[in-house]
Amino acid sequence: MLSIRNLHAGYGKVKVLHGISIDVPKASVVTLIGSNGAGKTTTMRAISGMIRPSAGEITMGIGANAKRIDALESHRIARLGLAHSPEGRRVFATMSVTDNLLLGAFPRLTSARPRGDVKADLERAIEMFPRLKERRHQLAGTLSGGEQQMLAIARALMSDPQLLLIDELSLGLSPLVVDEILARLVELNRAGLSILLIEQFVHRALDVADRIYVLKKGRVAYSGTPAAAVRIGAVEEAEQASGRRRTELLVREERDGGLARVVVAPRAARGGGPAVPLCASGRQQRGDRRTQRA
Repeated sequence: MLSIRNLHAGYGKVKVLHGISIDVPKASVVTLIGSNGAGKTTTMRAISGMIRPSAGEITMGIGANAKRIDALESHRIARLGLAHSPEGRRVFATMSVTDNLLLGAFPRLTSARPRGDVKADLERAIEMFPRLKERRHQLAGTLSGGEQQMLAIARALMSDPQLLLIDELSLGLSPLVVDEILARLVELNRAGLSILLIEQFVHRALDVADRIYVLKKGRVAYSGTPAAAVRIGAVEEAEQASGRRRTELLVREERDGGLARVVVAPRAARGGGPAVPLCASGRQQRGDRRTQRA
């Protein structure tokens, strides 16, 4: 669905990406992790046409329908079936939830994308995030941070994309809200949507990803399956780079709960069962998802 080869990009004389290569297969979830300044957001901006790469190729599509997009403007890339939910959510604060969603369908309403049933998709987007249904006539600027993130993702989905980019999904959100959003994304992925995700909490990235890429100083330091990343220590290194304090807080929370074993994983309350090691949790959830796909 998406292929990046030897990509170089930056801002003026400041070079951020130094020859990265990434693949996002059809109907897969790929996650980028790494420290601040590693190049994650720059990668997404280059893919969606917000910045122009200085070298390399970005191809979107499959087989004979594949097309290079690295020289295209953002609106032309969007017409090909790519949607980008940027860092910071960027909702239109003085417009209602419904109007924000309809703006996401603008390419379809102007025949730049196949129109389909926009009204039905609007209702489907609102049903997917029940909190938006309760606030559909409310101004977007009055929503909570989690609700705005839901709105930003739902707005991106209104273009009926084949590939969805989400930058910093959990930034500023509570773990429960993040889990709720991730559950909806897993449902969309099962339905065939390809997703490229930036996630600051490494354990959550492992829970949903088919493949991960660890970026370090604008280069790919590791690429592979989450299980392999845990086995060779790439996950621990990425956690340390992105801020070990987050992980330490999770571990301390488990200890305070009286558990006999210290684990680096979400609280047991997420699943209602006993706490499990991170690598086992990730493998189990991904296995369940693949079984349901089959």
